[in-house]
Amino acid sequence: MSTKDFVEKDYYKVLGVPKDATEAEIKKAYRKLAREYHPDANKGDASAEARFKEISEANDVLGDPKKRKEYDEARALFGNGGFRPGPGGAGGTFNFDLGDLFGGGAPGGGPGGAGAGGFGGGLGDVFGGLFNRGAGTRTQPRRGQDIESEVTLSFTEAVDGATVPLRMSSQQPCQACSGTGDKNGTPRVCPTCVGTGQISRGGSGSFSLTDPCVDCKGRGLIAQDPCEVCHGSGRAKSSRTMQVRIPAGVSDGQRIRLRGKGAPGERGGPAGDLYVVVHVDAHPVFGRRGDNLTVTVPVSFAEAALGGEIKVPTLGGPPVTLKIPAGTPNGRTMRARGKGATRKDGTRGDLLVTVEVAVPKELDDKARDALEAYRQATVGDDPRAELFQAAKGA
Repeated sequence: MSTKDFVEKDYYKVLGVPKDATEAEIKKAYRKLAREYHPDANKGDASAEARFKEISEANDVLGDPKKRKEYDEARALFGNGGFRPGPGGAGGTFNFDLGDLFGGGAPGGGPGGAGAGGFGGGLGDVFGGLFNRGAGTRTQPRRGQDIESEVTLSFTEAVDGATVPLRMSSQQPCQACSGTGDKNGTPRVCPTCVGTGQISRGGSGSFSLTDPCVDCKGRGLIAQDPCEVCHGSGRAKSSRTMQVRIPAGVSDGQRIRLRGKGAPGERGGPAGDLYVVVHVDAHPVFGRRGDNLTVTVPVSFAEAALGGEIKVPTLGGPPVTLKIPAGTPNGRTMRARGKGATRKDGTRGDLLVTVEVAVPKELDDKARDALEAYRQATVGDDPRAELFQAAKGA
C-alpha cells in the first residue's frame, strides 16, 4: 500500500459506518461483512477474499480505540496534504520523509503491509517512531502476516474451554527457494532502491512521499534466476492445520489474539499473530449472563405456595437441590453458587435459577375438587386490588 493510499483510505466507508459510529456499531458492521465475504464461504472467489482482507484491515484499526484515534488524527493531519507544526514550530519549516511515517516494513509481510491482511503492526508503532529515527533508516526483517479465522463452539465447549483444529491459509516464505525468490538462493540487491525496498518522490510543500519500489515490490532484492514456484516473490501460499486452545469462559463474538501463531516472518522477522473470532451455539436448557449460567425451572403451584425442595440440573455436573420458600412468586430467581461458567482466574460463576409456576392442562376430579375448595376458602382475597389502586392513583 502506498503512502497516498494509506492517507486516503476511508476505513469508515469500508465498513459502511459513520465517522461517529460507536464501538458496538463498528463491531456489528464488521461481523456482518466478515461472515458475508469470509474465504470459507466464497471458495475460489478472489474478489471476496480481497474484500475480506479490506474489511479485516478496517476493523483492526477502527475496532481498537487507540488505533482509531491515531488514524483519525492522521487523516486530519495529512488529508489536505499539509502538516501543522506543534508548539514551538510556528512559522518554521518542518521537513520530513513520509517514508519514515508509513514505511519501515515493506508491503506484503511487514506491519501494516498490504499482505498483512490489515493486522500487521500498529499505528501506535508508526507514530511513536516518527520523531525517533532518521529518514534513511530501514528495517530489513519483515514481520509475518497476521491471520484471522473463525470457530464455532458448542455451549459447553465455550464454558469449559476446548482445543479445536483450525485450517489456515497464508503467505509464507517459499520453501523451494527458502524465501529468497531466487532459484539458486542468490538474489541481488535491487539497483533502483539500493536495497531499501522504497523510493522517494517529490511531494507538494516541504516533504517528500515514499512508495514501495515497483521493481522489487518492496523486498529490496531481485532474483537473478526467479524461482519457478513463487516466480521471484519469495512468498508462496501455504495451508496448515493448527490445534488451538480456546480458553474457558469465552463468549459469542469474542475475538481472541494468539501472539506469534500467525505466518512466519521473513529474513529473521517475528511471526504474525492469529486472531480467532468465536461463535457459540445456543443450549436448549441453559443460557448465559456474563460468568453466570441461567436456567428456568418449572414448579407446581403447591411447591410455590407451600414451599419445598426441588432438584435443578447443572451443566455437565450432578443436579443440585434448592429450597423453595413458601409463597415463592412466579419468576423469582435463586442462586446456586459455583455452578456457573469458568472465570479467567479458574473460579466459577453462579447458576441463576428462575422458577416458573406450571399450570396443569388437565385436572382429575380429585384435584379439581381440591382447587374449588381452595377458591371458596380464599374468595375474599383479590390479588388485583393493589393493581387497580395504583392505576387509579397514577
